[in-house]
Amino acid sequence: MYHVLQLTYTQPIDVVDGVRPAHLEWLDAEIAAGNILISGRNEAGTGGVLITGDISAENAQALIAADPYTAAGVAEYTRTGFNAGRKADIIP
Repeated sequence: MYHVLQLTYTQPIDVVDGVRPAHLEWLDAEIAAGNILISGRNEAGTGGVLITGDISAENAQALIAADPYTAAGVAEYTRTGFNAGRKADIIP
């Protein structure tokens, strides 16, 4: 199952940005592992969106828990899981 992970900042952006280097390092590691396919800040700048690879709901929850943003209490996540009925060949 794939997952859309939407995060919303719960602290001012200067506080969020203090944790951002650790968050980006975590993202890079999870992208390299194939757990996260796409990530980025949302258009409004109030949070972000991550799309996972084909992982279980439990693994998606573990990703959320491992994010430095979660540990620092600067963001909250919502998760929407879905089965890919169709996908581009480049998506694993």
